[in-house]
Amino acid sequence: MSYLKKYQFWLNQKDLDPTLLNELISLNEEQIEEVFGTDLSFGTGGLRGLLGVGSNRVNIYTIRKATLGFARYIKKNHIPGNVAIAYDNRHFSKEFAKEAAMVLAAQGIGSYVYQDLRPTPMLSYAVRYFKCAGGIMITASHNPKSYNGYKAYDQTGAQLNPKDADRVIDEINQVDNPFEIETIENDLIQYIDLSMDDVYLNEVKTIQLNKVDKPVKIVYSPLHGTGKDIIPKLLKDEGYLVYPYTPQMIADPNFSNTDSSNPEEKEAYIGSISYAKEINAPVVMVTDPDADRLGIAVYHDGEYHLLSGNQTATIELYYILTQLKAQNKLPKNGFVYTTNVTTDMIKTIATDFNIEVQTTLTGFKFIGELAELNQDKGPYIFGCEESYGSLIKDFVRDKDAVQAVYMLAEIVNYVDAKGQTLIDYLDEIYQTYGYYYEYTASFMFQGLSGIEKMNQMMDHYRKNPPQIESKKLLAYDDIISSIRFENGVETKLDYPKSNVLKYYYEDNTWIVFRPSGTEPKLKVYLGTKDQSMEKAKTFVHQTSDQLKKQIDAL
Repeated sequence: MSYLKKYQFWLNQKDLDPTLLNELISLNEEQIEEVFGTDLSFGTGGLRGLLGVGSNRVNIYTIRKATLGFARYIKKNHIPGNVAIAYDNRHFSKEFAKEAAMVLAAQGIGSYVYQDLRPTPMLSYAVRYFKCAGGIMITASHNPKSYNGYKAYDQTGAQLNPKDADRVIDEINQVDNPFEIETIENDLIQYIDLSMDDVYLNEVKTIQLNKVDKPVKIVYSPLHGTGKDIIPKLLKDEGYLVYPYTPQMIADPNFSNTDSSNPEEKEAYIGSISYAKEINAPVVMVTDPDADRLGIAVYHDGEYHLLSGNQTATIELYYILTQLKAQNKLPKNGFVYTTNVTTDMIKTIATDFNIEVQTTLTGFKFIGELAELNQDKGPYIFGCEESYGSLIKDFVRDKDAVQAVYMLAEIVNYVDAKGQTLIDYLDEIYQTYGYYYEYTASFMFQGLSGIEKMNQMMDHYRKNPPQIESKKLLAYDDIISSIRFENGVETKLDYPKSNVLKYYYEDNTWIVFRPSGTEPKLKVYLGTKDQSMEKAKTFVHQTSDQLKKQIDAL
C-alpha cells in the first residue's frame, strides 16, 4: 500500500483517536510521506520512534500491532507463561503498557504489569522471576521527550535476538488492519505491587564484595525517570550518604528540569553537579530514564570530571576481579562479555586474570544470549558495552544501572578509604595496562532519505577502508557478510549478521562504522592505546576529524 493510500485509510477510520485525527488532518504531503512511507521496525533496542500519528510513529495502534505480532509469535512457538510488562516516565507509557496487556488478554495470554513506572532491569527480572513467556518494556531509553518505544524480551529475560525479532516482525507484517485488533480488560491482567521492589533489591544486594565505611556524599539523579524510588531506597537502606537531586526526582515526561535525558551528554549533569558543589559532594551519579545506563561525575583536582561508559566499566571489572581474587573467590571457568565497540581494556584486564572474554555486537541482547548459552559452562562474571551499560550479576539479562550504582557506591567508598578518587583508581589501572582511549562520532540522517545516505556511506567504506597516517591496516570485519579479511585470507566470523564494519590497525587502533538500530544516525567508533592519555586522545581526535571531513564530502 502506498503512503497516500495508508494516509487515506487512517483518515477514514471512524473511531480514530481524536488527538491523532487532528494531527493527521494537519499534515502536509512531505509529512504524510514521512509518517506513512515506512513502518516502524525492530532495531538493537526494539521498536523506537517519534510519538505521533502514522505507521512510522509510536501510537496506540502501532503498539497494538506490535503486541499482536508478539502474541502470535508466543502462541505459534508454544512458549508457556504470561508476559511481564513495565513502563517508564514518558508520554503515554502507562497507557501503552495497558494497551499491550489488553491485546495479550484478547489473545488469551496473561500479563504481569507493574503498578507504577519501574526500571528496565526490573522488567527483565520479572520475566525470570515469574517464568514468563516474554516481556515488554515501554520506553525510549535516553532519547528526547518526543520519543517512545517498545522493547520485547524472550523467556530468559533478554531482549529478543535478531532471529526471534524477525519472527515477531513477520507476524506484525501479517496484521493488515491495526484498527481491528481486539483488546480486552479481564482477570488475565495482573498487577505487580510494591513488594516486588524488595525482592529485586535483595538480589541486587548480593553483588556486594566488601563491607565498607560510607562517608562519601553521593548526589543522585534519575533524570525524571524510573530510578527515582528504587535507587535512593537501596542506597539509604544500605547506609550510603545519598543526596537525591530533588528537581529531577519527579516523574516528568517533559524532562522539565534537565537539558538532556542522556547520561552520555554533559548537559545531563548541569543541575546535579551544581547541587554537588553546594553540599561538597565528590561524586554525582545519573541514570537514564529507564535506569539501565549509569553516568558518573567525579570531583578531582578542583573540578568535576565525567567518566565515559568505557571508563566506568573498566573500574567495575578491575575492582570485581581484584576483590574476587583477594577473597579466593575468582572462578577458573567464568566469563566476561563485551562488544566490538567497547574498549579493549576489558579484554586486557580479564585476560590478565585468566578469565575468558567473549565479544559480540552492540546491544545487550547479544550479551544476554551468550550468557544463556554459557550458563552450564561457567559462571557469569561481568558484561558491559561502551554506551554506559553494564551487568554485574545475571539474575537480570539486560543492562542494570541499579546494580551499577550499588557497586560504584561501594567502590567510591573503598578507594576513599585509601585517600583516592575514582580518577586516581582509574589512573592506577592505566599505569598497569596502558592508556586506552575511545571516542564516538555521530552523524544524523533524518527522514527516509537518511537511511539511503547511511547505506551509501557503508557501501563506500566497505569498498574503501579508511587510511590512517602512520598506522598499517591489519584486518577488517564485514559483519553483514560474516567475514574477516586478514593478509588476503577470509575467515568466518561467529557474529550475528549486522551492517557493521570494523577495521584493525597497528598499536591497538580500530575504527567501527555502525548505523544505529534505534536512531537515525551513523555512529563511528574509534579506539587506540598509547604511552599517555594525552597522546591517545590527540591521535583519536585527529583521526576523527579526518573521518568527519571525508564523510561530509561524500
